[in-house]
Amino acid sequence: MRLLFVLALACSLLLKLWLSRRQIRYVDAHAHSVPAAFAGRIAREDHLRAARYTIARQKFGVVDTLLGAFTFLVLTWGGGLQWLYRALAHAIGGGFAFDLLFVVAVFGLLALLDVPLEWVRRFRIEQRFGFNRMTQGLFAMDCLKAAFVASILGVPLLALVLWLMRAGGPYWWIEAWAAWAVFSLALGLVYPWLIAPLFNRFTPLADASLRQRIAALLERTGFRSNGVFTMDGSRRSTHGNAYFTGMGAAKRIVFFDTLVERLRPEEIEAVLAHELGHFRRHHIAKQIAIGLVLALGWMALLAWLRDQAEFARALGLSVQPDIPNNGLTLVLFALGAPLFSYFFSPLRSAFSRRHEFEADEFAARHASAQDLVRALVKLYQDNAATLTPDPLHSAFYDSHPPASIRIDRLLAIAPPVPVP
Repeated sequence: MRLLFVLALACSLLLKLWLSRRQIRYVDAHAHSVPAAFAGRIAREDHLRAARYTIARQKFGVVDTLLGAFTFLVLTWGGGLQWLYRALAHAIGGGFAFDLLFVVAVFGLLALLDVPLEWVRRFRIEQRFGFNRMTQGLFAMDCLKAAFVASILGVPLLALVLWLMRAGGPYWWIEAWAAWAVFSLALGLVYPWLIAPLFNRFTPLADASLRQRIAALLERTGFRSNGVFTMDGSRRSTHGNAYFTGMGAAKRIVFFDTLVERLRPEEIEAVLAHELGHFRRHHIAKQIAIGLVLALGWMALLAWLRDQAEFARALGLSVQPDIPNNGLTLVLFALGAPLFSYFFSPLRSAFSRRHEFEADEFAARHASAQDLVRALVKLYQDNAATLTPDPLHSAFYDSHPPASIRIDRLLAIAPPVPVP
């Protein structure tokens, strides 16, 4: 089993680095020539800026990947988890408290290690290209709020799962999966009005004519929401977006204030029609259903691995028989599973892209394909999204179709009307 993990780590790491190298070289090779489909729409300077932004992010992603692999090695075969295991066992002995504290300590450490990386991403890369508007104080406050939310919501769920692992019998994993499913669905209901306002301010859309346009679109598409809101995304970034969040009666439509300022009303309507397409085509429900099924499979695998003595040894740990190792199994599973799931990334991306195409088609029927094209071009330009990604890298990482393919399909649905 150890050889299996070594091979998974080596292959996934080499594949990530190779794909990053391809992306950097491909984007750089096309940086000085705007694709023909965007000639007259995107300025050469903006295209070059997007290429440099993409390359900078990709190079930082390489550093992030290498640090992630190094952290995995230190924690597993390097002895980090073994040291923590023995230290906690010596301090508090075995029992439920040991399991809980072990998991919280490891995940807390990983979260702390991610903070300086996020700081560099925000205050070096994003700021260099003019996207960052976040202050140091707001960054620190966001980190503290995120830790608070994770503690309030995550620790009780973790405690319940660990308790079920100890006392739930041979089918504890089904009970744990059911608890996670209920938690996830409940979180979808309360997130818009309980958690999201901790980080952003949401105000009802002020533009009366835009509200009327949106109301007419909602009526045409049969969508009921709990309101249309503007979010103060400009406090943190110049990037723009739109989405709807929540479930059931708690659904609400949210526009970044940067998007409302940048797009014309008819373009906003087209963007919203795309988002509504995800709802009307049942993409959200499908994603939730698939997520629940996959989670059940992962829980079944976790239950099997817990009873395999070789599992912990394969990742460099020597366990004590008198100490419950449910927390250790959970941590090792969380660390090891991504090594294997990464190879299925193209399937996830293809599934997501299919949904994006369907949502575009929906938007073209209920709004204007031409307005959506204009909105997308502005968003590509404002967000410095590369128009020339490496195809193979894109197949692994991009949940949305490449810009040229997406625009071409929209124009095929509703070609531009020639000017007489």
